[in-house]
Amino acid sequence: MPVNETPRQARDSVAGNRKRQAALPGQGGLKRIVSASSNSMRGLKNAIGTEAAVQQEMAVLAIGVPLSFFIASNPWIWLAMVGSLFFILTVELLNTAIERLCNHVTPEHHEAIRVTKDIASAAVFFALSLGGLIWVVAIVERFGWLR
Repeated sequence: MPVNETPRQARDSVAGNRKRQAALPGQGGLKRIVSASSNSMRGLKNAIGTEAAVQQEMAVLAIGVPLSFFIASNPWIWLAMVGSLFFILTVELLNTAIERLCNHVTPEHHEAIRVTKDIASAAVFFALSLGGLIWVVAIVERFGWLR
């Protein structure tokens, strides 16, 4: 608390911070949502255009969503199947962002950067494993191999 600030002024300034919910300075509500959506689509377009893993996962998503309607025996299994595909894509996008940031920070080989990239890659591995498990169980259940 600054020297000349009363407890009430300090409390009001904190409450004032809570009133400012916009992520972008001077923007709120619908304008903020439109701007954030535009940023997201630009990032997705960039990732699809430059990253082979993202391209592969988008192809799996394009095939998997329609296929899931034939495999899922109930809405909850369908949700798990499609949700796992979106989860895999989400983790891959985060992995891509981490790798690009690491490459920007230091393009030369650095042990700490290698470890950071390996950890991000491990997250993708576990997301793929979870998705694979969900799809295998859904297929096995659908065709009666699990009883």
